[in-house]
Amino acid sequence: MPVAYTPGLKVTPRLRQSARRVLPIEGEVLVAVGDRVGATDVVARTLMPGDVRPVNVANALSVPAGDVPAAMLKKEGDTVAVGDVLARSKGLFGMFQQEYKSRVEGTIEAISGVTGQVIVRGEPRPVEVLAFLAGEVATVLPGEGCVVEADAAYVQGIFGIGGEAYGPLVMVAAAASDELTADMVKPEHAGAVVVGGARMTGAAIRRAVEVGVAAVVSGGMDDQDLREVLGYDLGVAITGSEKIGTTLIVTEGFGEIAMARRTFELLAAHAGQQAAVNGATQIRAGVMRPEIVVPLTEDEQAEIVEPEHVAGVLEVGTTVRIVRDPHFGVIGTVPELPTEPTVLGSGSKARVLSVAVEGREPVVVPRANVELVEI
Repeated sequence: MPVAYTPGLKVTPRLRQSARRVLPIEGEVLVAVGDRVGATDVVARTLMPGDVRPVNVANALSVPAGDVPAAMLKKEGDTVAVGDVLARSKGLFGMFQQEYKSRVEGTIEAISGVTGQVIVRGEPRPVEVLAFLAGEVATVLPGEGCVVEADAAYVQGIFGIGGEAYGPLVMVAAAASDELTADMVKPEHAGAVVVGGARMTGAAIRRAVEVGVAAVVSGGMDDQDLREVLGYDLGVAITGSEKIGTTLIVTEGFGEIAMARRTFELLAAHAGQQAAVNGATQIRAGVMRPEIVVPLTEDEQAEIVEPEHVAGVLEVGTTVRIVRDPHFGVIGTVPELPTEPTVLGSGSKARVLSVAVEGREPVVVPRANVELVEI
């Protein structure tokens, strides 16, 4: 049987998902192997060094740099507050002395007689790492963090902005083809993960931010709406650090695109359950996709069997999605995978495949025009 390989997205009712949660620098791990954690539980914490602020005391006192150490009233390691006298010059016969009062607060880290500068470091900033995935701690990384595992329904999107968010899944669209409009976002959706159908409008996004919605998930988005919401053009770097207040995830692409029915039905099956989402996206080397993770309940774990996951394998019977016009967004299965190149309408040759779609005739497209939908 012919087999090929192609990239794809995961949309699966059950997956053994793991989340590696680590601190940016060494710190304290608060959990042990076997502990049960919630998505918003703190699993590790540390203190990040404060910002460094150089103070040019030599200029402030109008003295040579070499006189600064002798003029200091505070020494290395001392804490200073705004308004504290940091240094005082000798003046002339004890007269005409100059004082420098600190404009910053923190701890004196260094005093230089070469540059005449004093380095003040701000107060340490606490950093906490949340579990993100409600589940069980499988591994503890001493001084770093941990790995949390859980059986979950899992959906990868095409593109997203904003970081990690948490909340109950709320289906506001009746069908995968319904556009997500502002009137569908209600005050009671504050803190929720709102799921639409087709394009999320710019007005709906602004309404979601105003209400305090944790995240919005829908099939498509207009690039102009995204530009207006952000206030700038998004580059090609990794997303996820945007600070609009609400995480946004599109599952299909830019434009008037309905959410894939399988994806919509999977999310609808878990309406009301707590979900964790992350809009971080990177489309270049080290691909990173936005994700929606819904940990399964004990009853669901007993009922839902995890399908076999075969990443990247394209063969007869595989579920794929067409990613080029005129059939963009169509999802179907592969009934045939010809091995020989076929002459296309443009006159060029390419390897093709058939995509069987429920209720219509199979369509033939180049293999490069599809992506796997891993179930």
